[in-house]
Amino acid sequence: MSVKAISEYITESKDTVANFNGMQVVYVYWEKHLMYASPFAFLVAPDMTLGDFLDGVLRPAIAAHPDSARVDFAQGQWSLNGQAFRPDPAVGLLAQGVDHKSMLTLTTPGLTGINGSAS
Repeated sequence: MSVKAISEYITESKDTVANFNGMQVVYVYWEKHLMYASPFAFLVAPDMTLGDFLDGVLRPAIAAHPDSARVDFAQGQWSLNGQAFRPDPAVGLLAQGVDHKSMLTLTTPGLTGINGSAS
């Protein structure tokens, strides 16, 4: 729906990285695993290594899913903001382009959701 302002309309975004006290929001979507209705949103330090993020943040978040024990993040297919991405687990998030409000998408070949529901 369009809006026609009757005067100058000035807005300031409240979700800029400057308002997160040195942290950033990172979204993760686990493709074909619809037990999770939307991407996860995590508040993380930009210098956290990807390996620490995957093992310490993402793995516990997906632990309730029956496929989670079989996830091999190193064999996963990744995209970052819609572009192919080859993550390095030893490098910090920001250093490899994962910045505030980035979307990581993980595809896990061979894992197709609960009872193959997304195959």
